[in-house]
Amino acid sequence: MRYLILCMWSAMMATTAVMADDILAADTRQQLRELYFDAARTGSTDRLGAFIEAHYDLDTRDESGYTALILAAYHGQQAAVEQLLAAGANPCSQDKRGNTALMGAIFKGELSIAHRLMDADCATDERNHSGQTAAMYAALFQRKDILDALTAKGADLNARDALGNTPRALAQGHFAPTQ
Repeated sequence: MRYLILCMWSAMMATTAVMADDILAADTRQQLRELYFDAARTGSTDRLGAFIEAHYDLDTRDESGYTALILAAYHGQQAAVEQLLAAGANPCSQDKRGNTALMGAIFKGELSIAHRLMDADCATDERNHSGQTAAMYAALFQRKDILDALTAKGADLNARDALGNTPRALAQGHFAPTQ
């Protein structure tokens, strides 16, 4: 598999500007992306290692804006998360909705991954497009240890999302009325 990925990557990099080659290159790029994201989802560290070795862009995004790190975190692939972080994947990347790998890990209950991602140098109160923070996710899904850790890192428990919810209120089961 490593050889296949390296060959595909080399072939893509060697294509010329000829129209037929552009179509082939686009198809090859798409196949590589699919293999890369599949490796992250399934935790295939061997395949991810081949992409890392080939200097593949670790922050490549799919149509939803997900990076391999976001997918690995969401799918509970601890070893893949560690590998991607060690290779330089951006832990602060946001998908098209503004969600981060940390938010995905909290949502899915992947607490060891969430703790690992909290070690990254990302804004504690980073917001998604609904104004929600990781602390709000932790509060909403009753991930008390994560909420405590985020609070210790300076998370604002009085921050409000687009509906007016705060982490403090969500932790107590109180939701702002919908409009």
